[in-house]
Amino acid sequence: MSCLVGCCASLTCGLCTSAASSITKKSARLGYCGLFGLSLIVSWVLREVGTPLLKKISWINTSDTLSDEWFQSEAVLRVSLGNCLFFTILALLMIGIKDQNDRRDAWHHGGWIFKIVIWSLLIILMFFLPNPVSSVYGFIAKFGAGFFLLVQVIILLDATHSWNDAWVAKDEQKWFVALLAVSITCYIAAFTISGLLFIWFNPSGNDCGLNVFFLVMTMILAFSFAVIALHPKVNGSLLPAAVISVYCAYVCYTGLSAEPRDYACNALPNKSKAVTTGTLVLGMLTTVLSVLYSALRAGSSTTFLSSPPSSPRAGDKASLLDSEEMEAGKGKKDVEAKPVSYSYTFFHLIFALASMYSAMLLSGWSSSESSDLIDVGWTSVWVRICTEWVTAALYIWSLVAPLLFPDREFY
Repeated sequence: MSCLVGCCASLTCGLCTSAASSITKKSARLGYCGLFGLSLIVSWVLREVGTPLLKKISWINTSDTLSDEWFQSEAVLRVSLGNCLFFTILALLMIGIKDQNDRRDAWHHGGWIFKIVIWSLLIILMFFLPNPVSSVYGFIAKFGAGFFLLVQVIILLDATHSWNDAWVAKDEQKWFVALLAVSITCYIAAFTISGLLFIWFNPSGNDCGLNVFFLVMTMILAFSFAVIALHPKVNGSLLPAAVISVYCAYVCYTGLSAEPRDYACNALPNKSKAVTTGTLVLGMLTTVLSVLYSALRAGSSTTFLSSPPSSPRAGDKASLLDSEEMEAGKGKKDVEAKPVSYSYTFFHLIFALASMYSAMLLSGWSSSESSDLIDVGWTSVWVRICTEWVTAALYIWSLVAPLLFPDREFY
């Protein structure tokens, strides 16, 4: 039996090492995305089933008046704190890396077994800290999550403008037709979503002035985007305006759907307070994919100056092989001082902020309205609506800024 256990342990270690090596060869970013996704799963599991365990820990269960919702939020915050510290430490260690000859480049791409152990220890250690520490982190995480939402919006704006520029640069009629078709489809979708929201969140017989205000503002913003973008003096395009309109309609939906289930103006088909396992899995999967995409996109976005001064600009031509070698940390001996393809510090910082954001989602933004539902409560509503308005303001600013400041260059 002992021999069998030893063989299994050896085989497991071998598989882990092989997997880590494979990750390093392809992309270190995949490995960090995997760790971050795992942290969200751990947070969710502890949120759902960890309350009895936390109640047995004396330095956490310091009062008989603490509710189950408080323990759920506490579990999420402590896992998030450990995850945030892990990525913050990496961000600090990677400051100033400009080329792959830097020894720290190997730290970023390699040592996965060591990193997994450190990540696990940090999360476990967070459960030995007193409650005031997690309370302070919960307060700080609100601002970090807000900043992450801002980053997410800028990434969206950068992506839509890049998409539009890429199709326009082809200078072919079929691509212009495609631009028009996608733009019209997006606008139809935006106004269709707004129409459905009027049905779901403005039921007859109820005074739902606040919901009506949110929806009317969303439709006015969508119309304004097109008018401003197509103005002769503005160097705009219909595609970014249409995509931003759909995004604003979607954010408005997420905000209204976060209203408490006992609110009379929330007339979603499923009004039950009990959430099925399937709904939770779908909601969590959506959150994971959204956060991972944002962090991954931000790690390589030129909008945030993620490429160090010595690295090539996004528009420079480079072969696919060179790009893959830079990502995997290869070719150090073949090429002198090859620049890194993205800022490691900024990449890890985005994951640290994303850890705060995910904690706020799963804890109801650390409000007293926490329930069995994920991201439900008036705090979540206003965060979403404010995100929509900030998105609109940033997009409009990107259009009118060149007119207001003609002597400055905007990228």
